[in-house]
Amino acid sequence: MQTNPHATRKEWTALGVLMLPLLLVSMDVSVLYFAIPEISADLAPSGTQQLWIFDIYAFVLAGLLMTMGSLGDRIGRRKLLLFGATAFGLASLAAAYAESAETLIAARAVLGIGGATLMPSTLALVRNMFRDAGQRAKAIGIWQGVLVAGIALGSVLSGVLVEHFWWGSVFLVNLPAMVLLLILAPVLIPEFKDPAPGRFDLLSVPLSMAAVLPLVWGLKELPAEGVEPQYLASVAVGLVFAALFVHRQRTAASPMISPDLFRGHGRAFGAAVSLNLISSLAMMGSAYFTTQYLQSVLGKSAMEAALWALLPSVPIGLAAPLATTLVQRGMNRAHVVATGFAISACGYGLLAVTGTDSLWLVLAGAGVLACGAVVIGSQLTDLALGAAPAEKAGTASSLLETGQEFGGALGMALLGSIGNAVYHAGIPDSAPAEAHETLGGAVAVAHRLPTEAADDLLTAARDAFTDGMHVAALAGAVILLAAAVLAAVTLRKVRTQTQQTPEGLDLSSPSGV
Repeated sequence: MQTNPHATRKEWTALGVLMLPLLLVSMDVSVLYFAIPEISADLAPSGTQQLWIFDIYAFVLAGLLMTMGSLGDRIGRRKLLLFGATAFGLASLAAAYAESAETLIAARAVLGIGGATLMPSTLALVRNMFRDAGQRAKAIGIWQGVLVAGIALGSVLSGVLVEHFWWGSVFLVNLPAMVLLLILAPVLIPEFKDPAPGRFDLLSVPLSMAAVLPLVWGLKELPAEGVEPQYLASVAVGLVFAALFVHRQRTAASPMISPDLFRGHGRAFGAAVSLNLISSLAMMGSAYFTTQYLQSVLGKSAMEAALWALLPSVPIGLAAPLATTLVQRGMNRAHVVATGFAISACGYGLLAVTGTDSLWLVLAGAGVLACGAVVIGSQLTDLALGAAPAEKAGTASSLLETGQEFGGALGMALLGSIGNAVYHAGIPDSAPAEAHETLGGAVAVAHRLPTEAADDLLTAARDAFTDGMHVAALAGAVILLAAAVLAAVTLRKVRTQTQQTPEGLDLSSPSGV
């Protein structure tokens, strides 16, 4: 049995290989940003089909994360990774050459299935390969940075590819990376799985999807479409099935999500998942405003907005390593996480004082907020995986990622609804009906009005939107400051370990058991 816990060059090389699928999965969330107009012209999808082309990937991904994380613990994380890479590559090929909207929707759904296998597998394998706590923290910091960077890069890459090639090229870029992963993973990445997983609880699969999908859909639609009965009903249905899912996990002989994750030392795991959800709420809530601000308030094209939006990502690469260094040098993790929340709150503070022509202030606010979120995410991810038993690393990873999906949807629903309410109150009664709905509607209407009337409408709409962003940013700052206090209290007794070997795993055996 291998006793040296320190990772070698092989493990660090394997980490680089694992970053390939993670980068592509995160990029695919935003990679259709510029491709949709070209797809619409080529495939002529209906309005409903266009929405499904864009959204089905994220919905399937969110709905299957818990299932795939638990499945990876049972059949092997590397095996699931290779299956996901194969599915992701074949679906990318089908999407690139789709000749109908229905085919593209189906391919995007399979991409979501592949993504749901890849994300928890990569994080769980990081947990297993890096047994030294210090090295694991650095590896998780890299994982967190790649995840955030991929979302930002996806939209820019799609713009470049669509401009020089055709819309299918945004999917073909996945193929070389997946082929490389299929070749290198069996050589560099050892297999790990739970030695005694128990039977797979099939009933938990539909229950988890019935909980996640209505909740995510309803929460995402509320800020865009308003408080409509069907979206409230969707959230209510999701909550009912969430309660049924939790009950099933508590009573099943072999649950998908073991309640033991949240007991004893697992209290640190539960705190990490909850705090990470709040951080995701703040990040996605801010993105809802900053993307619209760049395009509809400052009047930049979609490509210009995407390029400007890359700037806040530059300092992110330094945030996670700095946080890890502070913890390893003896700073209490509770204080580091609380500081991360305070930093993100300062980012919202900058957004709360922007005017209608404050490009650099908005970018600074987004950058500060993102740096705080990466500090939080890297530390809470390391804490959660360190607290979870190694044989449950896939399940633990999937719970963290599902929490992020919920947090993002909740952030858009809560802060987006606050901003929209202020916007609606600020638009003059005399404005056209479309302008009362959204800032984008006001911009569209303005193109059909005489110059003076258009200028008046745009000024009023942009002022109203910025006022809404101010109020939402203040609400976000309050939430983050409250989370900072909560983190300081709940994590203060969590001991930072300097070394930890996964329990119950013989790393010298090919299977890891």
